[in-house]
Amino acid sequence: MDQYCILGRIGEGAHGVVFKAKHVETGEIVALKKVALRRLEDGIPNQALREIKALQEIEDSPYVVQLKSVFPHGAGFVLAFEFMLSDLAEVVRHAQRPLAQAQVKSYLQMLLKGVAFCHANNIVHRDLKPANLLISASGQLKIADFGLARVFSPGGSRLYTHQVATRAVGCIMGELLNGSPLFPGENDIEQLCCVLRILGTPSPKVWPEIIELPDYNKISFKEQAPVPLEEVLPDASPQALDLLGQFLLYPPRQRIAASQLLCLPTHLSCRFPSVQ
Repeated sequence: MDQYCILGRIGEGAHGVVFKAKHVETGEIVALKKVALRRLEDGIPNQALREIKALQEIEDSPYVVQLKSVFPHGAGFVLAFEFMLSDLAEVVRHAQRPLAQAQVKSYLQMLLKGVAFCHANNIVHRDLKPANLLISASGQLKIADFGLARVFSPGGSRLYTHQVATRAVGCIMGELLNGSPLFPGENDIEQLCCVLRILGTPSPKVWPEIIELPDYNKISFKEQAPVPLEEVLPDASPQALDLLGQFLLYPPRQRIAASQLLCLPTHLSCRFPSVQ
């Protein structure tokens, strides 16, 4: 830590405190995440290991926050990241009204490029939300906080826990268009009710794989029809709602992928026709 001068505290996560700091020799501003070990025999927390491993696998993307170094400190260690001025949650929170279509398109494009890069390198983030999308002083968006990320093998048979929360790209797009979360649940059941209220109650007819989900038979919900997205987001363009509808589908394999959008240069632009 002697090579850095602490400039202030940025925030605190589940596994460490984050500080703004300056490198003494180079003058570079960085974000330092200090991770303390409760007991030395416990070793490095799994979430921290996953974050380090994932970021080392995808260090070349301009849309993923850069991990500059990892070094021991006291009874723990420190992760040094490039410094980012803000995050997307703060941008949405301080906007006086929902973001303009040009802003939504710009942030969405950068998010999709970051997600596509992660998936192309066999990384699944599993905790995408505006607070984990950092924004630089120039407006560049970068995906951060890979503590819940996994390196996966395409076509592999390994099972992953289903009890991981993530808002995903469609929910983030909806929040940008709406100015607030589309599904603002405070707990698991309330979250499900918010989703069902808008997307309707899923059934094996529209989502055959639903019966294979681990907790499928543990709870039942009354039948509800989906609400047209134009009623949920009346100020959004029909093209934006069309794209949002392709994200917010129950069957995962039917959702449009980031790579699909990006491999067609005009695909995203045609969803936002007023944006050049």
